[in-house]
Amino acid sequence: MLEHGGRLRQAASQYGIPLPDWLDLSTGINPNGWPVPPIPAACWQRLPEDDDELLSAARAYYQNDSLLTVAGSQAAIQSLPLLRAKSRVGVLHPAYAEHAGSWQKAGHQIIRLEESAIDERVEELDVLILVNPNNPTGRLWTRSQLLCWHEKLSRRGGWLLIDEAFMDGLPDHYSLSSSPVQPGLIVLRSVGKFFGLAGIRCGFVIAEPTLLARLAELLGPWTVSHPGRYIAALALADRTWQAANAALLASEGQRLERLLTDCGWPPSGGCTLFQWVKNQQASKLQELLANRGILTRLFHEPASLRFGLPKDEPAWQRLAQALTHPDIEDLSLFAHTVT
Repeated sequence: MLEHGGRLRQAASQYGIPLPDWLDLSTGINPNGWPVPPIPAACWQRLPEDDDELLSAARAYYQNDSLLTVAGSQAAIQSLPLLRAKSRVGVLHPAYAEHAGSWQKAGHQIIRLEESAIDERVEELDVLILVNPNNPTGRLWTRSQLLCWHEKLSRRGGWLLIDEAFMDGLPDHYSLSSSPVQPGLIVLRSVGKFFGLAGIRCGFVIAEPTLLARLAELLGPWTVSHPGRYIAALALADRTWQAANAALLASEGQRLERLLTDCGWPPSGGCTLFQWVKNQQASKLQELLANRGILTRLFHEPASLRFGLPKDEPAWQRLAQALTHPDIEDLSLFAHTVT
């Protein structure tokens, strides 16, 4: 099983720091997510129903009628490779590793790509998978560029699969969610990151109806619980919170970028929910922070750390104090000397 952020219990055991004393910056999930109201008792007593309020709320939010509710993006990531004959699948590195892992497990040929090589190599591919903005680099592609690649792929029955897990709150010209559905164009969305509702495991696949029907048949009924559907529908309909949250996250993302830069760890990329620090000393920095009860997401290839947003002002101050500790300041100076 691939490694992910959010393994807080494991970190607490490894470093001997009690669970409540940790500052978890490892996931990229909004630490101040949509405020969940009390859930009616009846929600716990009923099986999910497809004709509730969720589909209409999702269709309005994503501006597309052709979508399928799934148990988070992960359910689609694991299942979509089973719906194609063996294919040549282009994936970026670094990127969310579950995509490559799922397609490889299903027997497809994985072709690792650099960002700069996509255009020249797209003709070699049957499937191109992009996370937009990319996790962890934060790289964004415009709608026009993505549709150009889709057109090249679709001539040969290929797929363009776009994972927009971190897209919420960004300008519309980056998202393909509202684009007219076409053969071979697949978009994944989730309420886990921007809405901070990762625990309800609710996501959506936007694609042509024929493909959605095949995916629904594979996944079976009741992919998202009734309480999960209830909460997701309310969150997707709350336009006031969405607008305020988008503005807040944009400001917080910039604040995190400034803090890391000022402390000698300038990010190489990022988005509103995380910043990505590419540095040969990433492993040592991760260890020093973990010894102070601050959990970040370590990547080994390339050596880098992803920092999520602190939840409140005490958390911001705690991170700032840790980054200005003499041990970490010395490491920063050494890292720049080596570079």
